[in-house]
Amino acid sequence: MSTKKKPIRYEFSEENETFVEETFTRFPVLNLDLTKRYTFADLLTWTDYRLRELIDGFIHVMSYPLRIHQRVSSKLYRAIDCFIVKNSGQCHVYHPPFAVRLPIEGSNEDGKIYNVLLPDICVVCDLSKLDDKGCIGAPDLIVEILSPSTAKNDWNKKFNLYEKAGVREYWIVNPKAKIVNVFVLQTDGEYDRGIEYDYTQKAPVHIFEGLEIDLKEVFED
Repeated sequence: MSTKKKPIRYEFSEENETFVEETFTRFPVLNLDLTKRYTFADLLTWTDYRLRELIDGFIHVMSYPLRIHQRVSSKLYRAIDCFIVKNSGQCHVYHPPFAVRLPIEGSNEDGKIYNVLLPDICVVCDLSKLDDKGCIGAPDLIVEILSPSTAKNDWNKKFNLYEKAGVREYWIVNPKAKIVNVFVLQTDGEYDRGIEYDYTQKAPVHIFEGLEIDLKEVFED
């Protein structure tokens, strides 16, 4: 008589170079208080594997992106990464899930960081800001791709937060309208009025000399 085997996963152990057999565990969705402020330290204890951001300590649950969102994101990521590699640049480019911690309050302690974002694309050129948990401090470039559930935050809360944190360049990409709004941080610590580019144009990436992204290729489906 055959018996049904339990599903297993394997973890590599560096200590003895063997595989460890463990049963899968189903993690329940946590019932968190959305009116409460949390920190990055709290976020690290949540084990249901849902993607969440913290803005001023308040939870913003990430939804699954539309296909066009992913396609546009992939093309922008590839254009930036290829430019960095081709020019032997020292910057790193990342996409979700990659945590950007913005210690606006001045402390780098996990328990005192209330802003944790998962940008669609971010570029970090100061590699001292990188650790095993992601990036702590402002990336040089952040790209957010609009969706119905995120547009308000991308244009308001995140815009103000990235400006305050000192993100040098901020792109807001609208896949439906096929436009990109580019904002560059000025010496007074505020973003300029921004420039809008449509799908017939090339948008310059200001943190890199010589990089222009052909938006026709980005939005071509």
